[in-house]
Amino acid sequence: MRKAPSYPYVWRLPLLIWQGLFFVGPLILMVAMSFWLVRNYRMEPDFILDNWERMLTRSYFWNAYWVTLVRAVLTAILASLIAFPASYALAFKMSETTRRWAIFCLIVPFFTSYLVRVYAWQVLLAESGPVNAILGHVGLGPFIMLNSGVGAMIGYLTLTLPLVVILQTFSLASIDRNLIEAAWNLGASPKATLFTVILPGARIGLIIGATFAFILSFGDFVSPFYLGGSKPPTLSILIIDTTKSGQQWPRAAVVAIMMIVTLFVVAFAAIGAAYRKSK
Repeated sequence: MRKAPSYPYVWRLPLLIWQGLFFVGPLILMVAMSFWLVRNYRMEPDFILDNWERMLTRSYFWNAYWVTLVRAVLTAILASLIAFPASYALAFKMSETTRRWAIFCLIVPFFTSYLVRVYAWQVLLAESGPVNAILGHVGLGPFIMLNSGVGAMIGYLTLTLPLVVILQTFSLASIDRNLIEAAWNLGASPKATLFTVILPGARIGLIIGATFAFILSFGDFVSPFYLGGSKPPTLSILIIDTTKSGQQWPRAAVVAIMMIVTLFVVAFAAIGAAYRKSK
């Protein structure tokens, strides 16, 4: 009997090593740490449930949890809605060369640090900044945008919007044009073509784009801290505050685990919805 080649397993080995060293290993350590004891500002390996009980029974944890969840859902919805017209134009209205240059321009912001871009938004959104100055010329404002929920949402969209546009564009561009032309030939209106052909055909890219927006904004620390003013606190800010209060790394680990569990649930649900076969 011919022996199956083993080289596919060799190619998978770097990925397994990377996952083991930088994800599974730290995750196991974090779970173990959540049961440890802090005594005299030093962690001691133990197995106590006090950290879990203390965090999960406090209202400030659940307040931060719902604020983070609502903002992440809102970011996913807004980013998807704002990105779709641009993605549609890139996929169907522009030439291949223009589309490539547009994708390149969307990638360029990732060449700079996200923190630098947020600092730029701090200047723009300040009460005496350019945005309020322009609004003042037309008789509006000044509005308080910095250190508010609006500022945090702008930061989330700054982080996620280019990626959502790219994913949606690739998905829309892969739709079979013959299906769209067939819908038009059968007398379907543009609205009917959009909802019966284009959106179902691009479902995977649309859902994956929204999922990435949710994941990135759910764990973001920079936007709620530098643009949102930490009020109300999100889970990422709660982790920082918890570690600063008496070196409570085990309690911070509880918060982090709750974040990871939420992200896993949302990611698997989204993947299931994206790849579910239509009846």
